[in-house]
Amino acid sequence: MQITQLRSATLVIHSGPHHILVDPMLAPRHALPPLRLLDGRRERNPTVGLPAAAAGVLEQVTQVLITHCQKGHFDHLDRAGKAWLRERQLPVICTPHDAEHLRMRGLNVQALAPGHDQPQPFLGGRIRTLRCTHGRGLVGRLMEHGVGYFIELPGEPTLYLAGDTVLTPDIREFLQREQPDVCVLPAGGAHFDFGGELIMGVDEVLTCTRLTQGLVVANHLEALSHCPVTRAELRQAAQAAGLAARLCVPEDGETLSLAAPSLACAA
Repeated sequence: MQITQLRSATLVIHSGPHHILVDPMLAPRHALPPLRLLDGRRERNPTVGLPAAAAGVLEQVTQVLITHCQKGHFDHLDRAGKAWLRERQLPVICTPHDAEHLRMRGLNVQALAPGHDQPQPFLGGRIRTLRCTHGRGLVGRLMEHGVGYFIELPGEPTLYLAGDTVLTPDIREFLQREQPDVCVLPAGGAHFDFGGELIMGVDEVLTCTRLTQGLVVANHLEALSHCPVTRAELRQAAQAAGLAARLCVPEDGETLSLAAPSLACAA
């Protein structure tokens, strides 16, 4: 298995003949609205362009996974991503909640069956969803929460791919019980002009790394105006906590090679 980090939450999982695109935000730099309005900058999104490697990686894609996409979540599926998917009619795997929304936009939807707890067949292995909590308090109640995916493919490391979420008791219990070989976590500490964090930040990513024995891959960094956590900050925190060997913070365009059972962060 390999993972190519493209930008923010957009990445590609490579496993044999399968190349699974996750949450495609494909717009050019500054093509999308700002997500903070009161900080004096009002910077448009995404704040960086796609890496040079993106075009070649995207040409390999065979399936697409969507964690959530409604209520304005363009950072997980934007207009450019929808147009790209419509043109290619690639299978788009999503929850039943998002299925009709995506069908109405002309996508080739293959919705999972209802039920968060039941594993379902997926590419010769199996997949299950875990509910995400996209923020706490009032802001959290207004957000679209979505899911993460736990993917088990033959001969590959087990993979937990979190959608936008803070660390919840359910996720904590899941990580301790299942001990995924690889966890991909949103680490940008996103927040709007008011309210608390909408996704994990430095402290919660470090906590997740301590809860598991496997490799943690941090994404959702340095691409959106409401995500203040930097790669350098997260790497420094992991080094200080003695977790740098198991917390990987890839650059955009970087491909990580993941080989079970001895996992390490290797480009």
